[in-house]
Amino acid sequence: MAYVKKRSVLPVYFVGLTWLAWAWLLRLPLYRPTHYIIVALLSVIAYHAGKMIFPDRGYETADPAQAASRPEPQPAPKREEKPKSTGNPEIDALLAERDRALGEMRRLNDSIEDPKISAQISLLESTTGKIIDTVAASPSKLPQIRKFMNYYLPTTLKLLNAYDRMDSTGAAGANIDGTKGRIEDMLDTICAAFGRLLDDLYGEEAMDISADITVMEQMLAQEGLGGMTLGGQ
Repeated sequence: MAYVKKRSVLPVYFVGLTWLAWAWLLRLPLYRPTHYIIVALLSVIAYHAGKMIFPDRGYETADPAQAASRPEPQPAPKREEKPKSTGNPEIDALLAERDRALGEMRRLNDSIEDPKISAQISLLESTTGKIIDTVAASPSKLPQIRKFMNYYLPTTLKLLNAYDRMDSTGAAGANIDGTKGRIEDMLDTICAAFGRLLDDLYGEEAMDISADITVMEQMLAQEGLGGMTLGGQ
């Protein structure tokens, strides 16, 4: 820190007022040397009186040299929030891959302008999220999507990235147009396949529910309650 003293300018005004009062208010002459001496002495008195009434002020300020050498404070780095663990390493890895894959699909959807391809990507994103979320809720179903996670999903992303690269060139040709056409046709098949896989994940539940319904129907029939509506009507 450096101490800076700021001088008050008001005592100077007192001097000016002294000369003004002598020459204008009091109408006293200023044509002899003694007159100037008298006014000068009065000015000195006025100046010191002003200093007493309005003294100089001092304050502390940062030393420029120290301020220049002092490094600017850097913002604290943001800590990346780790996703909450489910307690199952396989499911944690599955959910992490889900987030990565869905993020890639959103990026590709934003990049590819074709409305049909965009709609297919949106459907794949929704179905993929539902498939993985279903398995995360029932880890016993994990073996059912091994091939989906290891081959079908990454290959689908590979095809979409290839389409995006070729489409972004804006060029036409046998190789580019032919490859894009095959990918477009394949996406219909992929969308249908992903939908069937999601449906298959509910196969056991469907069988269990069907068995429960059959047993309940038989029990109701044995009790003579079969076919009756609520209220006995």
